This record gives sequence, structure tokens and C-alpha cells, in this order.
Amino acid sequence: MKLILRLAACTAALFATLPALAQEGDVEKGRLKVYTCTGCHGIEGYKNVYPHYHVPKIGGQNYEYLVIALTAYKNGERKHPTMQAQAESFSAEDIADIARYLSTAGHNDQ
Repeated sequence: MKLILRLAACTAALFATLPALAQEGDVEKGRLKVYTCTGCHGIEGYKNVYPHYHVPKIGGQNYEYLVIALTAYKNGERKHPTMQAQAESFSAEDIADIARYLSTAGHNDQ
């Protein structure tokens, strides 16, 4: 039991020292920038033709996750032809705005 408590304390201390991704971005600018996302991510039950898979809803997703994923698509580290083509044109500000909008409560329509 003592080992579990020590591990929990060490884990908490470690995470407390890690810098969190600052949630930057402008919700209103992001709302305007997600219009192309709606074509796939805003359709209930939509399946992509190539490669064939269920397209996830992204509204309400975690801000940090969205920034990391969009940046990886932009840099070619995450592979999907459509997402890479979309993200290549995004600036860091665009990514922050889109992530801020989609992660904000009440924007679960994507």
C-alpha cells in the first residue's frame, strides 16, 4: 500500500512540473475556420471513401489533442491524404483557433 501511495505522489509531482499546452486561440475565429471540417466531421455516421473508415466527430475534443493532431497532419507525421491537404495550409494561429473553437463546450456539432 505504501508503494502505491508513493507512486501516486511521484506521478502527481511529475505531472505538476510538466508545462501544459496553453490554450490559445480565438473561439470566434475558429468558428469561421471550421467550415471545411463540417463536410466530413459534421455528418452523423459519415464514412470516408479512401481510406475507408468511420469519420470521428471532433466537436468537444480535447484542445491539446486537436493541436497535436492538426500539427502532425500539417508536418506529414500523421498520415491521411485529406487531412494532410487541409492542414498544410494552416498556420499555428489557425490550428489554435480551430482547436479552441472545437474544444469549447457547446460546440459538439463537428
